[in-house]
Amino acid sequence: MNLFYYTLILFISFNCFGQKSMHDRWSYELQKHVDENGKVNYEKWGKDLEGLNAYIEILQKFNPKKYWSKNEVLAYWINIYNALTIKLIVENYPINSIKEIPNSWTKNLILINSKSFSLDQIEHEILRKMNEPKIHFAINCASISCPKLLNSAYLPNKLTEQLNIAVKLFLADTTKNIIKEENLLLSKIFFWFKKDFGSRKDLLNFISTYSEIEIKNPKIKYMNYDWELNKSN
Repeated sequence: MNLFYYTLILFISFNCFGQKSMHDRWSYELQKHVDENGKVNYEKWGKDLEGLNAYIEILQKFNPKKYWSKNEVLAYWINIYNALTIKLIVENYPINSIKEIPNSWTKNLILINSKSFSLDQIEHEILRKMNEPKIHFAINCASISCPKLLNSAYLPNKLTEQLNIAVKLFLADTTKNIIKEENLLLSKIFFWFKKDFGSRKDLLNFISTYSEIEIKNPKIKYMNYDWELNKSN
């Protein structure tokens, strides 16, 4: 089936069934190429691009409207960020890190409503401005130290649950965070985006809530960030 027919099917599905049907295509692609540990088979995906390209094309056509809920907008931009990251990697594969790609976060990757967007613009100008710090555990930068890429799309009606799961998985992964009552060795994500998590007290409450560990005025240090590609093969 060629790209035109993939896109046509998604177009009809969206008009009939809304966002869930649109993002089901993304879930299907993720389940084919992402394992249960969040590792991606980029080599295989690079030979199977019709579904990914069709999904990105349909997102260009059905972009956020003023009447969309916050969860609809968040799900849209999280999914498109992750899809564009995958596309960027497979188009430049084989590589060992996203950082080998020139201007990987600042180059324009998609045109939506006559405006070009880079990964940085999606993250900093849209997602971060929506005041939901959990997005940092949903968007994926194709690297070992990034939060796990789930092998299902983010959906508006399940978004709260999905984001909570993403945070808990990230905090529980001792290769990314080591959480003890009096010592925290955290991902650099908490350092780079500390503003998004509020005050020190707010951050500790956030970590306590989603790690289920009672934290007592801990010392905080940060792990080195591993930018090696999160590949499965």
